[in-house]
Amino acid sequence: MNYTQPKDRDETRADMRRAVIGVGYRFDDKTRFNSEFEIEHGVVSKDDDGEVEVEQFYVDHQFAKAASVKMGLFLIPSGLLNESHEPTRYYGVERNFVETAIIPTTWREGGVAVHGGTEAGLAYDVGVTTGFDLSKWDATNTEGFESPLGAVHQELQNAKARDLSQYVALNYRGVPGLNVGGSIFTGNSSQGADAFNVDGANSSVAVPDMRVTLWELHTRWTPGDWDLSALYARGTISNTKDANYQFRLNGSDVLIPEMFYGWYTQAAYKVWESGTYRLTPFVRYERFSTGAEYATLPPGMEIDTQPLERVWTYGLNFNLNDNVVIKTDILRFKEDSSRNRFDLGVGLAF
Repeated sequence: MNYTQPKDRDETRADMRRAVIGVGYRFDDKTRFNSEFEIEHGVVSKDDDGEVEVEQFYVDHQFAKAASVKMGLFLIPSGLLNESHEPTRYYGVERNFVETAIIPTTWREGGVAVHGGTEAGLAYDVGVTTGFDLSKWDATNTEGFESPLGAVHQELQNAKARDLSQYVALNYRGVPGLNVGGSIFTGNSSQGADAFNVDGANSSVAVPDMRVTLWELHTRWTPGDWDLSALYARGTISNTKDANYQFRLNGSDVLIPEMFYGWYTQAAYKVWESGTYRLTPFVRYERFSTGAEYATLPPGMEIDTQPLERVWTYGLNFNLNDNVVIKTDILRFKEDSSRNRFDLGVGLAF
């Protein structure tokens, strides 16, 4: 539950941001079922902003000591938050921008994957899944500027699956308190479509073969009362020139980026603890651009790249216990100061 007060106080809002209900069942020692159902913004109807989503729905079976297979709808193991995004697991009222705008959130796909780990602390996750559908790119909607891949994800909702994607994720946790890892996700994302949506209806703009690739590197270290983390993510979309040329001929400035990226560093320190109470201030610095590069177009048809935004976040997490947290933070934007804001939130997980 969040309260947000932007620089323009007329835009102050309070929101039942999300409620996630998990249902699971263990069939035997080797086979289990996991699912999550999410309700966003408190009320769901055709006239409201709320949504109901199936966030996870999969069976997991261990077939060897260091190997299990999962089948169904599951979260992609990209970054530090996508798989572990309960409010008690991260700092700040909202999730950071790099892991929402560059790595889409909450990112899930349908497919099959093998995962496990070694006694030395190396964990792996390898899968074949559904992917993005670039034919969904709406050249009339600036949502693509906010999160390029968020604008074209499918969420297993009648997902086009002619072109499947593949991913690999590795994490090393062999040293207590340390996690170092990375992942790569790639796949052709044209899905055999004939045309883009340019003006609210199917147009004659052809969809070429385009590949989406997103990779990231991350680390988190928790020595004593410190909690230190950093992440870099970079995405590319191939063969965008012809599509963007047609978009420009139709008068659109909402073009598909050739490259987008972001990174952040974050430091938190537990300054006080008494019984189950904990007080942990943190600071985070982010740099990201959702349109860092575009394919070269003929003179007069170019558009500016999306700005490299820089954001400082200063905040506090106050835990009543391991399951309930009260959060507050202040965000300061370098490029667009009108987005500066104050946040307050309450979160729980059990």
